[in-house]
Amino acid sequence: FEMIIQHEYQHDETLLATLQLMAAPGYRPFVPPTRCGTPPAQAEVLVEGGPFVMGTDDRTVAYDNERPAHVHEVPSFWIDTTPVSNAAYLRFIEAGGYKQPAYWSEKGRAWLADSSAYAPQFWEQRNGAWAVDTYGWVAPLNPQQPVQHVCFYEAEAYARWTGKRLPTEAEWEKAASWDPVRRTKLVYPWGDEPPSAERANLDQLSFAPAEVGAYPRGVSPYGCQQMIGDVWEWVDTDFYGYPGFEAWPYREYSEVFFGDEYKMLRGGSWAVRPGVTRTTFRNWDYPIRRQIFSGFRCARNAA
Repeated sequence: FEMIIQHEYQHDETLLATLQLMAAPGYRPFVPPTRCGTPPAQAEVLVEGGPFVMGTDDRTVAYDNERPAHVHEVPSFWIDTTPVSNAAYLRFIEAGGYKQPAYWSEKGRAWLADSSAYAPQFWEQRNGAWAVDTYGWVAPLNPQQPVQHVCFYEAEAYARWTGKRLPTEAEWEKAASWDPVRRTKLVYPWGDEPPSAERANLDQLSFAPAEVGAYPRGVSPYGCQQMIGDVWEWVDTDFYGYPGFEAWPYREYSEVFFGDEYKMLRGGSWAVRPGVTRTTFRNWDYPIRRQIFSGFRCARNAA
């Protein structure tokens, strides 16, 4: 029953992504004022290397691809404290990032040539200013919101432009879920208490990401904010099962998708119901996908 409920929650989000593709005037939801935020003083934080517990053994709500819990070790790395903002991504566009092949992988260059993309999906220029088409209604770009509707290749190219990279799935989960002082695994970045309106932007209530820094009460032990809600975050890992993976309740749920066709997304978005948010939840999609509510944060190796 838990699996069926969560699966329906996921379809709710898919419906919202589908409605976003409608032509004007489109779907007009009630959109409350965007929650404002102040970016944290630190742009990135150090996550020291060493082992942590990745995944979970929970069999009540967790899907088979989240199991089993296992000890995983990653070297030290730096990771952004917040998702990349529209303002930061706009600097990449204005610097000619979409026209410079050096920042794009081979597959990314092929996608770029095929798509003719020049900005995130649903962005457009009107009278010299950038605007965003949200459900067929156009509004000025909010520079403080996390960038949304970018594919994996766009995220990858931006990270290279900054001299960084995308985090791996293991790095993301450690930064989001591991308490290095108590050496314990957290269900959510802030602890084990359920999500609340003061900790994360979830539940299809805002119809947009909140501004960067809007949820300081949702911070992880390492100092990362907004790792649950707002935008799904691309990570540079293909979709495979964990060591000791066992398909449940049937092989076709996860196992048939294992391989390098898909890239992982972590953390959930504003369109995700709280019942499918946790630091172990694994989402996957084709790296070309942009209509989903996807963004990213960057990482880099520790010297």
